Formats: sequence, structure tokens, C-alpha cells
Amino acid sequence: MSERTYNVLFICTGNSARSIIAEGLMNHFGAGRFKAFSAGSHPAGSVNPFALQTLDQWRVATDGLRSKGWDEFARPGAPALDFVFTVCDKAAGEVCPLWPGQPMTAHWGVPDPAAVEGTDAFKAKAFMNTALTLKRRIELMLALPLDKLAGLSLQHEIDQIGKAGA
Repeated sequence: MSERTYNVLFICTGNSARSIIAEGLMNHFGAGRFKAFSAGSHPAGSVNPFALQTLDQWRVATDGLRSKGWDEFARPGAPALDFVFTVCDKAAGEVCPLWPGQPMTAHWGVPDPAAVEGTDAFKAKAFMNTALTLKRRIELMLALPLDKLAGLSLQHEIDQIGKAGA
């Protein structure tokens, strides 16, 4: 088994909900094997309170989670990325920067819970549904024998994970 820690970047347009949830979940469940980050193409500048509330319900650390631009991860000195996952359809269609480390990329799109209207309880349920989908995909990623997969087979697996729960 590999002792290597893999760097993962989750991207969404605003970096306020889906990518933040994915970052928190991957750091929690993948601790030691994965170091997750998140960013947005057009960051909102703040994290959606429902995203933090959802992570808190699972006792996932939220310290240090912040809305930031993806340019932080494209400049010299940024962590070399192994994987970059888009979690919203809009970001998937944008031209991304060149990432250090030539990471594998896949689209793990989920509906935007921040777009849901209604009561706070209804919004909280939408955020929990998003988190459940992302958690399942992260669990599938964690189950991959990364030290045994390479190239096209690994690309195929991470692409398939993006279809899980869709």
C-alpha cells in the first residue's frame, strides 16, 4: 500500500457550497491519504452557512474553510495536484488554468443546493443531499487501489465515480 498523500482540488464556480463540502469531507474521510483543497472560478468570497452546518452535523472540521479563487492553485509554490474534480456543471465548462503537477481531472457534478428556495429546513435537506452524494463519491475514490491503477484505467475509474448517485 502506498504511503503517498494525494492532493485533490474540488472546483465550483462560487466556492461557497459544493466544493467546500467536498473539501471538508475528503480531508475528514481521506485523512492521511488525501489532502483536499477547494476553489472557484468566480469565488463568492464567503462560505454558505448551510455548507458549514452540514459538515458540523457530521463532525467534520470546518476550520480554515474559505471561499477562494482557483488562481491560488495555478501559481508557483502551489501544491502539486494529483486530481482536480469539478463539482458544478458551470465550472466544468470553463477553461481552467494549467495546474502544477498535471493532475487527472474528472467531472463530479451535483445540483447546487444554494439555488434551492424555501424554508431553512428545506434548504438544509438540499445541502445534506449534496453532501451525501459527494460522500459516496469520496468513499468510492478512497476504495480505489491507487497504487495499482495508472493512466487510462485510473481515469476511467474517476470518471465513473462522477456518475455515481447522479
